[in-house]
Amino acid sequence: MRELTRAEEQVMQILWKIEKGFVKEILNHFNDPKPAYNTVSTIVRILQEKGFVSHKAYGRTHEYFPVISKDEYRKSHMSSFVKNYFSNSFENMVSFFANEKNIPVKEMEEIMKLMEEEIIKQKTKK
Repeated sequence: MRELTRAEEQVMQILWKIEKGFVKEILNHFNDPKPAYNTVSTIVRILQEKGFVSHKAYGRTHEYFPVISKDEYRKSHMSSFVKNYFSNSFENMVSFFANEKNIPVKEMEEIMKLMEEEIIKQKTKK
């Protein structure tokens, strides 16, 4: 799956939230200062060419909707992120964030609890 630019990702975040919409509706969900209508229209067409978005035509207007779910993109993007920045190692990624002290102790404890629960789930599947 291709990676999105920052502008494309902004539009996709809006479409994932609203599920479908015309360019004007997508534009209304941007914070001020809002981009130009033509800019959003162009980005949506690029997303359509990339296979992230499709549309339903109503005469000359189009209602756009995502064809790639947020979860699908997240999985693909995170796999690529871990591969490109952490030598394909989740251990390296977790170690990086823990060493940078960007994660509060309480959150690290919650992460460890989730990891322990996942370990138990995976062991019982075998």
